[in-house]
Amino acid sequence: MEQHLRAVRYLINLFPLKNRVSSYKFLNMGYVFDFNATKAYEKWCDQPQYRSAIDREIRLTLELLDPMRGRSVLDIGCGLGICLKAFLDAGLEVTGLDPSPYMLDIAATCLGHRADMHRGVAEDLPFDDNTFHYSCLIKTLEFVDEPQKALEEAFRVTKDRVFIGLVNRHAFSADKSRLGDLPTPFCHHACFLSVKRLKKMIRDLAGNVPITWQTLWGVPQPSRKISEKLMLVPLIQQIPVSMYFGVVVSLTPRFRTRPLTMTYVAKQQGVKGCV
Repeated sequence: MEQHLRAVRYLINLFPLKNRVSSYKFLNMGYVFDFNATKAYEKWCDQPQYRSAIDREIRLTLELLDPMRGRSVLDIGCGLGICLKAFLDAGLEVTGLDPSPYMLDIAATCLGHRADMHRGVAEDLPFDDNTFHYSCLIKTLEFVDEPQKALEEAFRVTKDRVFIGLVNRHAFSADKSRLGDLPTPFCHHACFLSVKRLKKMIRDLAGNVPITWQTLWGVPQPSRKISEKLMLVPLIQQIPVSMYFGVVVSLTPRFRTRPLTMTYVAKQQGVKGCV
């Protein structure tokens, strides 16, 4: 059955993005932005007050991930490609994956041939083990059907570090209510996680690996300058009720092995055999 699902997904990816049927649904894919939701979200991101928050999230991503120039990164759920552009500016080789053809169309238009774009789902990444140095799930786990499976896949294809950015489940209700300004069904389809829950999922999958996390405090527009200064205080950086948090997982090196056939000559019998 799993082989059949992979075959279906492979065939879907053969078609150009603009020729895909918008009503098609991947199995186990969670919420997918359709054309109207994508255009509305693009317009929302262009508003100065929200773009400022997105820029802060990108800075947090780069700060925690601390990528080396020339390394490869996979953005799982890349959306409009905003983070992909930031990764390109940081000197990385970028690959983006998203289930929405409309999101990918916009990202490809903005980035041209500088990024490798794929349509797919977080729970079934079309890449080999240890393909990328880094991978990111930025506001992605909230929308997938199986968050733990999505994490497992991210760990499988990544060599070094994985960044996860999430809207905090335990954020102040006043802060979280601002998501209602989104002209898309964001809150209706999102399943928010807490830092504690995410760390448990990571430990269950990857064992006792190093985990670093930091929060962004959602402060009203007039207090942004104060917010920037407060975020330099270590205690403020890990407020459990902050609006947004980022987590970096440093993966333990893993090696893929395969049995090797070795031919030898037996001294006594003088014949060849295999072990």
